[in-house]
Amino acid sequence: MPEDSNAPTSPASPPAGPTLSPMPEDWQRALAIVAHPDDLEYGAAAAIAEWTAAGREITYLLVTRGEAGIDGLAPGESAVIREAEQRAGAALVGVDTVEFLDHRDGVIEAGTPLRRDLAAAIRRHRPELLITLNHHDTWGGLHWNTPDHRVVGRAVMDAAGDAGNRWIFPDISEGDGPAPWGGVRWVAVAGSPHPTHAVEVGPGIDRAVASLASHGAYIRGLGAEQDPATYARGFVEQMVRSGGERYRGRPATLFELFPR
Repeated sequence: MPEDSNAPTSPASPPAGPTLSPMPEDWQRALAIVAHPDDLEYGAAAAIAEWTAAGREITYLLVTRGEAGIDGLAPGESAVIREAEQRAGAALVGVDTVEFLDHRDGVIEAGTPLRRDLAAAIRRHRPELLITLNHHDTWGGLHWNTPDHRVVGRAVMDAAGDAGNRWIFPDISEGDGPAPWGGVRWVAVAGSPHPTHAVEVGPGIDRAVASLASHGAYIRGLGAEQDPATYARGFVEQMVRSGGERYRGRPATLFELFPR
């Protein structure tokens, strides 16, 4: 979620819009690509918990280690702590594989090097679904989004096409490298101000709360007045309740879904 002071104390309710559709269910593998540790916990973790419980395979790919995310900790120390918090949070929602790319937190550069790294990961993991975080300029209204989120979200959508084109980044697939993968069918954007689809969440809520609470150093670094567990429950429950108000009246995680 937004680094440092840009992190909200509570999720904004999504603006009213068209009727939401249920997320597709005819897939088995997903790759979740975001900028920072905690980004998935602030948006998609409840749905991810439901999906892994149903036997789907999900891998996390973090573009940075979140080293610039805690004002009171030097980057080297912060990176170690935040990587550990991310691995713990992922495990709590059934995700065993967590990878990091080591781009610089706060100054991720848009361009072909980032697209290449993401295309390589997509070719290795061969997902049908890509998951990322809000790439729009705002969170819906006046809350400006951070450059890292905007850059990574857009790069994920570009890399979905790059991964399937053998003439783009051909060196990735040379020798024993992974073959081009054109099997990405959707990109799902969590936290978007323009949701189109929803996932009903039940048992996944408690697991998502625990997953966000595992980012204790980050949450305390925000200056949250509550302990991490209380903070996480308040945020997650309000988010899925707001989603449910838009979708069938039951708790839900919302996504903007881009088919390919």
